[in-house]
Amino acid sequence: MTRFVVDASAVLHLESTGIEVAGAHELLAPTLLRSQTLSALHEAVQRREIPADVARERLTRIGRLPIRLLGDAVLRRRAWEVADQLGWASTYNAEYVAPTQLQADAFVTLDEGLARSVEGIVATASIDALRSEGTSGDRNRPGNRGCQAHKHA
Repeated sequence: MTRFVVDASAVLHLESTGIEVAGAHELLAPTLLRSQTLSALHEAVQRREIPADVARERLTRIGRLPIRLLGDAVLRRRAWEVADQLGWASTYNAEYVAPTQLQADAFVTLDEGLARSVEGIVATASIDALRSEGTSGDRNRPGNRGCQAHKHA
């Protein structure tokens, strides 16, 4: 089983495109994911990009995705350390990096800047790596081997 930490951009993309995650994959995310997806959808409504009823339905479908939410003290402490290490004032992105380091094989984000900033810290994978076992899509990792990502210490 390959474990992927997914951020809000990845989850919103999974939901909007209907991509089905391969059964052999497990999705993980910090509890922060709930607030970030809620806010992103509300902001889209405020910008008049989507109607409120569509946003609420998307939020309901996101809530049904099989994502294990994590938020224990160890992860929070590690997120603090990651933010310090990378010089980030905010810990939001570090909350995705921490569980990737401690419990997952790779981190999936559509934010290219974030993916670049964690190079050498954690393995990252493209959204396509979630589709099925053995598909290519890993990036930012020496010895790229498809979605068979390995943790970076």
